[in-house]
Amino acid sequence: MSTATTADDEAYRRLVEPYRRELHAHCYRMLGSVHDADDALQDALLRAWRALGRFEGRSSLRSWLYRIATNTCLDLIARRQKRVLPIDHGAAADPHADPGEPIVESIWLEPYPDERLGVEDGFAAPEARYERREGVELAFIAALQHLPATQRAVLVLREVLGFSAAEVAETLDTTTASVNSALQRARAAVDERVPERSQQATLRALGDERVRALVERYVDAWERGDVEAVVAMLAEDATFSMPPQRNWYRGRGAIAAFLPRGPLAMRRRFIPVRANGQLAFGTYRWEADAGRFRKNAVHVITLRGSEISDMTAFLYPDAFAAFGLPEQP
Repeated sequence: MSTATTADDEAYRRLVEPYRRELHAHCYRMLGSVHDADDALQDALLRAWRALGRFEGRSSLRSWLYRIATNTCLDLIARRQKRVLPIDHGAAADPHADPGEPIVESIWLEPYPDERLGVEDGFAAPEARYERREGVELAFIAALQHLPATQRAVLVLREVLGFSAAEVAETLDTTTASVNSALQRARAAVDERVPERSQQATLRALGDERVRALVERYVDAWERGDVEAVVAMLAEDATFSMPPQRNWYRGRGAIAAFLPRGPLAMRRRFIPVRANGQLAFGTYRWEADAGRFRKNAVHVITLRGSEISDMTAFLYPDAFAAFGLPEQP
C-alpha cells in the first residue's frame, strides 16, 4: 500500500470516526440486530469511502453519512426477513409442554449494549420526538420491524434523529409530501404497539433508589431460586420469552409453572448491565459436570410502573463480550 493511500485511509478514518457509534445505533434501529448492524455499517462506510470524491458539501457530512447508512440498511432489509420477538411469532405456550427445538434462523431481535456503543441520554435534535435511549427500547425496536422499510426509515430519521422532512426526502429520493404521509402511517402503527410510558420515563419516575432496590430484589430472587419471589415482582399479564426458543409464556400462573422446569431448574448468577436502554443482566447457569457457572443469557426486563411486564432472556452467550461481561461471574 502506498504512503499516499495510507494517509488517505487515515484521513478518512478521522473524518468518519466521530459518527461511527451513532451510525451503528441507527443501523440497529433499522435492522433489529447487532450483527446485521455491524454488516450494514461496514458496508456503508465502504460505500462512503468510495463516494467521498463525489461529496460536494451541499449537506453536512453527518447527513451524507446517514443517507448512505440508511440506504445500505434498506438494501439489507430487502434481502433478509424481519427480526421479531417470540411474542410476535406465535401464541403463548403451555408451560407444562416440552419447549421444543429453538429456531436457529436469523429471525429474532437481538439485545443492544447501549452503554458500550454510545446511545446517550436526551434527544438527538430539538425536532426529535423520541429520546435516543427510547429509540433502542425493545418495544420500540420490535414495533419498527413491523413497518414497511421506507416507513421505518422515515420514522427513525424524523422522530429519533430529528432530520427535517426535506432532508429525509433527499435521503430517500422522494418528495416531502411522501415523507409526511409515510410518517403519519408509521406513527399510528408504532403507537399501537409501544407502551404508553417509555422505559426511560418509568425509570425516572421510580428514581435511583427504588430502581436499585428492585434490581437487588430481582437478582436475589433468581439466585436463590425462589419462584414465588420472582413471580411476586411480575404484572398479572407478564410475559417471559427466551429467543431463539420459540415458546413464550404469559401470566403469573404460566410463568410460575414453567420456571421450576426451565431456568430455575439449576442455580443462576446475575450481573446487572444495561441493554436497549433498559434494566438487564448477564446470566450464568451452574453446570455440575464442569463444576462452574457458564454464560447463558442477556436477560432484559421491561417495567410497567414498579412491576415487571416482560422478561426477555436472549440465549446468546456470544453476545457477552459486547456487554463487557466476564466469562465467569
